[in-house]
Amino acid sequence: MKFNKAMIAFSAAALSLGVVACDGPKENAAEDAGEQQAEVVNEQAEAMEDAGQITDAQEDAITDAAEDKADAMEEAGEAADNADGN
Repeated sequence: MKFNKAMIAFSAAALSLGVVACDGPKENAAEDAGEQQAEVVNEQAEAMEDAGQITDAQEDAITDAAEDKADAMEEAGEAADNADGN
């Protein structure tokens, strides 16, 4: 009996996550592009810091700026989806 209740609770939780994660196509595309760009910038900044070209604080600032840009791209994609009615 406990197993069945656990499976029901797990299924309900999984379904609720599926509903929350319904992003539109433009938001998904913008999020993917932003994450890819941020990853490239992060890797470059890390390499520069490792080579002694920039400080750790500068690396953090560059990384934060790249992640902020990725977030803005995702928000713009979400706005575009909302404007389209998705």
